[in-house]
Amino acid sequence: MNLSKILNELGEKRHEYLNAVSPPIFQTSNFSFDSVNKLRKSLKKEFENHFYTRGLNPTVEILRKKMAALEKCEDSIIFSSGCAAITAAILSQIKSNDHIICVQKPYSWTNFLLSEYLKKFNIKTTFINGKNPNNFKKAIKKNTKIIYLESPNSISFEIQDLNKISEIAKQNNIITICDNSYCSPLYQNPKLHGIDIIIHSASKYISGHSDVVAGVLCANKKIIDNIFSKEFMTFGGIISPHDAWLILRGLRTLKLRVDQSNKSANDIIKVLENHPKIEKIIYPMHSKNKQIELAKKQMKKAGGLFSIILKTQNINKIEKFCNSLNHFLIACSWGGHESLIFPICALYESQNYKHKMPINLIRIYIGLEDSNLLMRDIEQALKKI
Repeated sequence: MNLSKILNELGEKRHEYLNAVSPPIFQTSNFSFDSVNKLRKSLKKEFENHFYTRGLNPTVEILRKKMAALEKCEDSIIFSSGCAAITAAILSQIKSNDHIICVQKPYSWTNFLLSEYLKKFNIKTTFINGKNPNNFKKAIKKNTKIIYLESPNSISFEIQDLNKISEIAKQNNIITICDNSYCSPLYQNPKLHGIDIIIHSASKYISGHSDVVAGVLCANKKIIDNIFSKEFMTFGGIISPHDAWLILRGLRTLKLRVDQSNKSANDIIKVLENHPKIEKIIYPMHSKNKQIELAKKQMKKAGGLFSIILKTQNINKIEKFCNSLNHFLIACSWGGHESLIFPICALYESQNYKHKMPINLIRIYIGLEDSNLLMRDIEQALKKI
C-alpha cells in the first residue's frame, strides 16, 4: 500500500465523523448497545467490536490499522509503553522451564525481564553475540521457544542477519521477535525478512514529539488474536484514546521527520569522522562499519541516531564536553524534534553497564534543528576537552 495513503487515509472513515479532517478522540471508557443480542455478539469478538475501551477504541483502532500496514503485517496492538509490548510478546510464547535466546546488550528493561524477572518461572535466557547467525544455532536447546533480536540495537548498533536467523528459527519451530524501534517502519520491515513479531517503542520516531509513551506489537492475525485475548487483556497495558490521537498526528509527518533527521545526521557524521578528538563513530551506514553491507541489505537508511567514542577516558573531560553543548539536551530516548545526547558515563554506577560499554561512548540523536547550528555546537564543545 502507498505510504502516503497509510499515513493520511488508512482507517479514517471521515464520512462517519462529520467529515472531520482530523480523526476524533473517542474519549470514552464504555459503549452501549441497542439490544441484548448485539451486546452478546460484541462480547464474542471484542477485538473486532467497540465494547469497552480497555479492549478496543475507535481512535486506537485507526492507529492499529496504520501501524500494521506500515510494518507489512496483518494486524497490530497498541500498548501504553514499549515495555508493555515487549513483555506481552515474550510472555505469549513461553511457559515455565522454557528457554530464550537473546542478543547481547538489549534494551535495559528487556534485559531485566529476561535475565532477572523470568527466573522466578525457571525460564532461562542465553545472551549471544548476534552478529554471527551460527551463534543462534549453537545456542538452541530442546526447550528454546523464542529468539529475541534488536537490529540494530539502540546504543552500539549491532545488526543481525534477519533472513538467516528467521530461517534457523523456522527450522526449529522457534518464534522470532525483533525490536525495530531504531529504524522505524520506514527504513526496515523485519516481516519481509521472515520475523514473526515486530516491536516498536512508539515514543520514538512514530509519535515524534516527545509527548507520548507508547508501544506497538505487529504480527499475523493468529498471533495478534492470541495476545489480545490473553496478555493484552490480562495485564491491561492499554493506551489512552488521547495518546493514540497524538501518535496519529505525529504519523502525518513521519517521513518528513525521519528523512530530515537521517540527512542531518549523515551531514554531521561526515564532518566528525576525521575529527582529532573523536576515536570512533558508530553508525550502521558509516563507511567504516564492518556490517555496512548487511545494513544496506536489510535497511533503507539508518535515521538520526549514532554514537561517538571520544579520545579520552577522563570522566571530567567527557562530562565537560556534554555540559558544554548548547543546542543538545541531555536526555534519554530519541525520535522527537529536539536533538539529544546520552552519555554512557552517567550509567557507570550501575553494574549492568560498567565494563560492558565504553565510558567515553556518547549516544547522539540529531533532531530537526539546523544541522550547521548543531555541528558548530559539537565543534565548540570538543574544543573544551
